[in-house]
Amino acid sequence: MFPNVVTRLTPLGFLRIPVEGAFLIALLMTPPRARRVVGIAVGVVLGWLIIEKCLDMGFFSELNRPFDPVLDWVLFDDAYSFVVDSYGRAAAVGAIAAIVLLVAAIMALTTWATLRVGRLVGAHQRRSLVAAGGVAVAWAATFALGASFNGTVPVAARSTATYAWDRAHQAQAGFADAANFKKEVAADAYAGVAPDKMLTALKGKDVIFTFVESYGRSAVEHPALAPIVDPVLDAGTVSLRKAGYGSQSGWLTSPTFGGGSWLAHSTFESGLWINNEQRYRNLVASNRLTLTRAFKNASYKTVSVMPGATRAWPEGSFYGYDAVWDSRNLGYQGPKFSWAPMPDQYTLKQLNTVEYKKPGRQPLMIEMPLVSSHTPWAPIPDYLDDWDSIGDGSVYASMVADGKKPKALWANPRDVRPEYGKSIVYSVTSLVNWVIKYGDDNLVLVFLGDHQPSPIASGAGASHDVPISIVTKDRAVLDRIADWKWADGLHPKGDTPVWPMNAFRDRFFTAFGPKVAAS
Repeated sequence: MFPNVVTRLTPLGFLRIPVEGAFLIALLMTPPRARRVVGIAVGVVLGWLIIEKCLDMGFFSELNRPFDPVLDWVLFDDAYSFVVDSYGRAAAVGAIAAIVLLVAAIMALTTWATLRVGRLVGAHQRRSLVAAGGVAVAWAATFALGASFNGTVPVAARSTATYAWDRAHQAQAGFADAANFKKEVAADAYAGVAPDKMLTALKGKDVIFTFVESYGRSAVEHPALAPIVDPVLDAGTVSLRKAGYGSQSGWLTSPTFGGGSWLAHSTFESGLWINNEQRYRNLVASNRLTLTRAFKNASYKTVSVMPGATRAWPEGSFYGYDAVWDSRNLGYQGPKFSWAPMPDQYTLKQLNTVEYKKPGRQPLMIEMPLVSSHTPWAPIPDYLDDWDSIGDGSVYASMVADGKKPKALWANPRDVRPEYGKSIVYSVTSLVNWVIKYGDDNLVLVFLGDHQPSPIASGAGASHDVPISIVTKDRAVLDRIADWKWADGLHPKGDTPVWPMNAFRDRFFTAFGPKVAAS
């Protein structure tokens, strides 16, 4: 009866009649030696199902999807790093110890309970047979009558059998997907196009692709978030226009939700739907043409600015970067803001030093994920009007000391959503003002969200959609995307077209280079 979604964890849920109970009693009506083997096996299976349902609860709460028993184990390393960065190493070690004890307790309890039921069945075989038949009849009757609690919770339950079947099918599909993905990688209409034919309409431009962490459609449309975020988008549109910049915005559907930013980045770059770790690993082991590689082939200097990266990133060679700037070499000497190693405004200011304002440089293509809007959204940096005061980042020390702490914020879930909204405001404000202050006539900025925030901020039933905007002074660039039918300004509208994120690469190639028939 144990559910896999927190909201279903109610007393009524445990009053239902499980059809699996009848089969379990019958299964345990075997000779004593076989009964013990069956009891241990069933107990272990039931224990694992409970553990997996607990994992589902966590994944639904953060990533809005269930746990994948084949592909998601690698995420626990990232989860550990996130807890260390946000709450400290002691909290992370304590969490691991608690999880290990909980897993051991669940497996021991379900095995003991099944063996105990098995002993009772063996001692009272006739009564057990009647009990099994009674459970089966009661289940069939309530199922046929559609009996339910409060009109929503059916009395007749078959959830565990269905759940186990679905998990097995999910695992099988995960293994089969690898072969299908090889075919998708090979089907690339732009793979054979000569480099000098690609991106010709952007010749001489500096093209910057910027991901704003957790910038989802909810930030623009949720009733509690729109009053916080939308005025900043509208004011940014006006300020950009006064500075000579035009802008247009649309929607993309991200392959991930609440986390897994690298899946969105790789989908955007490759034109393939990368929605799990297996697809990501297979992608970076391929020779798929990426946006970055196309710019590199067109004689651009390709740069990755990754303030959230704290260690080596070998995948950079797959994408085709000439240089990678991360938290280890961007010169930041200030404090961390929870998970974020440095504030977005510092990253943008330092971009001038390391690449953008260097004299005599070649045209740049930059991919830059901004991270100040990454969960847990506490503390949030203050925007500094005087960019020269940023220095090496030491100025941020008092903001961290005086700001909200993650533990205090998340103790009051009602406060999480507005703090998320404030973080988006900070990131967008920093980015727009950087364009106005430091951008030039050759700048083409594309900025977008990587995914929606976790459900605690995005709300129940939120889509996977994220905003995307293009900003430039060159009207000819915007004219080339006229058939995209995006909305004017930084604020996409409710009826603005929505594309899957993997469609962007080919649409971008087509808009600024040759039109190629799909392969």
